This record gives sequence, structure tokens and C-alpha cells, in this order.
Amino acid sequence: MNRLVRRLVPMVVCLLAVLAAASGGCGPSDADREAKPSSMRAESARGGAEQGAAGEDAANAATPVVGGRLILGEIGDASNLITVLSTDSSSAEVASHIYTRLLKYDKDLNVVPEAAESFEVLDGGKRLRFKLKKGIRWTDGVKLTAADVEFTYKLMVDPKTPTAYAENYRHVTGFKVLDPYTMEITYNEVFARSLTSWMIDILPKHLLEHENILDTKYSRAPVGAGAYTLTEWTAGSRIVLDANPDFHEGRPYIDRLVYRIIPDTATMFLELKADNLDMMGLTPQQYLFQTSGKDWAERIHKYEYLAFAYTYLGYNLDRPLFKDVRVRQALAHAIDKQEIVKGVLLGQGVATSTPYKPGTWACNENIKPYSYDPAAALALLEEAGWKRQGDGGPLMKDGKPFAFTILTNQGNEQRLKSATIIQSRLAAIGIAVKIRTVEWASFIKEFVNPGNFDAVILGWNILQDPDIYNVWHSSKAVEGGLNFVRYRNPEMDELLEKGRRTLDQKERKIYYDKIQEILHRDQPYCFLYVPKALPAVQARVRGITPAPAGITHDFYHWWVPRDLQRFSLQQQ
Repeated sequence: MNRLVRRLVPMVVCLLAVLAAASGGCGPSDADREAKPSSMRAESARGGAEQGAAGEDAANAATPVVGGRLILGEIGDASNLITVLSTDSSSAEVASHIYTRLLKYDKDLNVVPEAAESFEVLDGGKRLRFKLKKGIRWTDGVKLTAADVEFTYKLMVDPKTPTAYAENYRHVTGFKVLDPYTMEITYNEVFARSLTSWMIDILPKHLLEHENILDTKYSRAPVGAGAYTLTEWTAGSRIVLDANPDFHEGRPYIDRLVYRIIPDTATMFLELKADNLDMMGLTPQQYLFQTSGKDWAERIHKYEYLAFAYTYLGYNLDRPLFKDVRVRQALAHAIDKQEIVKGVLLGQGVATSTPYKPGTWACNENIKPYSYDPAAALALLEEAGWKRQGDGGPLMKDGKPFAFTILTNQGNEQRLKSATIIQSRLAAIGIAVKIRTVEWASFIKEFVNPGNFDAVILGWNILQDPDIYNVWHSSKAVEGGLNFVRYRNPEMDELLEKGRRTLDQKERKIYYDKIQEILHRDQPYCFLYVPKALPAVQARVRGITPAPAGITHDFYHWWVPRDLQRFSLQQQ
């Protein structure tokens, strides 16, 4: 259920979302989340389902009942359930059920209230006013008030808080609590992401105010005001959530969510097949060839749509090997993206050259992809001082071969297969590539965050707002920042800053088109593909209604007929 991420854990690219790969997801909709690097994701991102299961309308017409559990597959374990401190999608996915937020996206990707009763955008966007619903309580019984929102905001901007998401809140010039349920937030100038930045998990002031946020029991035993509460967390094995009967939007129908940590999609698929999982994101191979026939159609409902996510090869620009832009451009010519789409995705996706979803307003459709052209690659490499030794020999410069390691996370077959194809294509022009996979939590903590890598294959969720400041601004090229490839460009910084200072879409389009041109020229990433989301859900689960936000936008309205339930909180 992972990458489906439900509600935006703020920050502009809330980060890594990455999503790329197929996973198993579940959870409110990806459209509701920001980007966080992800190990793999199930339903993966937003985007309306193009295909659903037969007979679904009839199934949805029945009367929903409470009870049952869903078992969901996750490739990686959560790291920290105080999400301002985490940058992985597994943590965001679980936390999305535990906490509530002022705002969320609806099924059509409109911003609507969640914990807020109402909101107003005033003074041309320079002032926001939120009024909280009365009666929301933390699961320990204490009332949730504007003081909790203010506390969360102050935690985000506190220099002592090591969060990757602070930038959105540093634009705030005033936070005023007008009464226990009303607050007003002001900005000196228009900030395009001001509204969506308040899709942040609200944290309990009364519990965390005097805690060392970096060493608190609440990172693994959180108290929230969301739809579910944490009842069990066995590291590396499973996370169990039980329905919150007092959830302010109404108790979810499903009693219990069980996240099983299964490190690879092949094993996860066997568990789905054996009826030991209720939901996962299928690989293209599984979707096209391993889930066909009457038996599967009766047992499993499959969905298909282009994800709001992309996969990329990112270079560590602090490594001397990748500092020359001609080298990076040469690699773009040496990699056959169409081969990856056909060989890895089996056509279930499209090649891409930008960080935006094809067909959306922010995507620069005038970007001309680098052609697959090994001769052009070698010519650029020779300009950069790399010469081929003999006929078919290695590329050498200053007596050293062109060699590096591509790092990616364990369990993600698409990324591993992509790396293998890239390895083969680069070997053909004399570049030696090694491939290494690492368990997800270690991958992020020990390699990605500190910049301890040559190149990585990862992915990002694509947000509804095109602001990619947190991933590409020079100020984020620090340890733990989202700009972990260490890309620094003053021209890019200026455009990123301008893009978030206006609400005019036409003006923003000019900035973001230019941003894409710069990325295309500089190639800090070799953008590879936008995959299709291929979620599969056991047929006994009812109430699924595909929409632009994905299939999990109304996750708390999913239900299981009583005679098909396998668990009930009332039975305990």
C-alpha cells in the first residue's frame, strides 16, 4: 500500500516519493501526498483509472458494513511516524492514516477541507484563514485545537528540527491564533504552494511540546487524530492499525489494516495469489501474463492508468566523474529509453524527458528527447577527454577507466532491470557499470541522504503543483536534503523562486518550461519513464471507485461483505 500515499505530507515534493515501481499500495490517494522517495508503490500515484474490474458497479451498489481487515504489501518498513522527520513513502503511507490535516485533495484533485471546517484565501493569496472543526479529539481524548496546528508549524521552522520540508513554512510571516479553532496565516508575498503546504500532518502539542523530537517514544508509538491508530509495529515484519471509532470524518468501514513488509514483488505476488494479501501493485509481467483467466477475474480486480510518478537515473554531481555536462549528455545518448519501456515495463508506461506527467499543463511538450545514438555519445565523451582504448576497449582518461556503480533499492524489479539494461548499453561504449541493491531503510539513511553513491535509480511522485524547489534548488543540496544529487545552478534557483511567487498559471508555465529546458540541457538526472500504476485488489473488497485521484481517494469507504470478513474488532 505504499506509494499510494494518501494525503500529502507536506513539503513540496514531500519528497521522495518516488514512486516508481510497482508496489502494493493502499491508503488514501497518492494525489493527496507529496513526494517522498519511495521504495515502490502500489497504486502509485494519482491519475484516473482507465480500466476497472467487471461487475464493479453491481458490487458497489450493496450496502456497506463495518468489519474485516485488509492486508497490504509494503517493500520497505517505515522509519519514523513523526513524518516531519522522515523522507520515505512507507512512513508517509502509514502516518497518513494516523494523523489528520487541515486540507486534502478530493477525487477530482480539488483542494477541500479535512480537519478544517472551512478555509479562505484572502488578500490575493497573501493571507489564509482556517477554521477547525469542533469536536476533533486526539486518540487519548484531548481536543485538537489551533494550538496544535501552530505547534506543528513552529516545529517545522525550528532550526533544530532536521526536516526536509521547512522551506514551505519559512515563507510564512505571521501565524495568529484568533480563537481555539481559528487561525490566520500571512505571507509578505504570494506563495503558490501556500494552500497545499497545509496538507501537513497535525501533531499533538500536549504530548510533543516538551519531548526531544529526535528521541521520543512517539516516533514509534504515535498519538494522532486520524482514521486509524497504531496497535503493533514489529520492525521489518508488519505494522498493524485499528480503526478509530471517533474519527471526525466518520469511522472507516474496515476494522484493521495490516502492512506486511515483504522485500520483493515476486514474493509479494505469491502472497496475493495465495490470498494472503488483499492489495499490491503489480509488475507489468504480473499484470499482463500472470493474472489472466476466469479464476483471476473472479478473485482479483485489476486497474491500469498512467501514474503521477517517474523513474530516473540520478548522478552524484559532487563526484568528479559526473561534473562535466558533456559526460551526462553523452550518457543520455547512450541509454535507450524505449528499450527500457519495452523490456522492463512491457509497454506499460512511456519514456520521459521531464519531471512532469505527459499531457499535463506543466509539462513542456517541446522538449526534444536525446536520441539513442552511441556514436554521438562517444563524440561527446571524447570532447570531455575520454578516449576508447582500441577496438571495443574501455574508455580511459588520465590513466583511469570510466567506471561507476548504480545503486538502487532491493525488491524493486523494474529498477533493477532498468539498471541492467543501462549497464549493457554503457558497456557497449566502454563504460564499466556495477549494480548494487540495498535494503530500503539503509539505502535512504546510509547512501542517499549523505550522498554516498555514484548514481542511483529512484523515482518521484509528481505533484499537482509543479513547484519542484525542494528537489532542485541549490539550498537543498545538503545532507538530508531532497537535492541529494547536489545540483547547483543560480539560473535554476531564480526560476524556481519566481515560479512559486505567482498564482498566474500562464506566467508559471513560462518559468517551468524554462526549468525543464535547463534540466534537459544539464542532465543531472537522466529521466527514464513514467510507469502505469497497476494496482490489484481482492474482489471481496467493495466500494472502490476509480477517479482522477486514483482508486484510494475514498479508501475509508472501502468495505468487505460480512460473510467474506476474516476479522472483526467487535469479536475481540
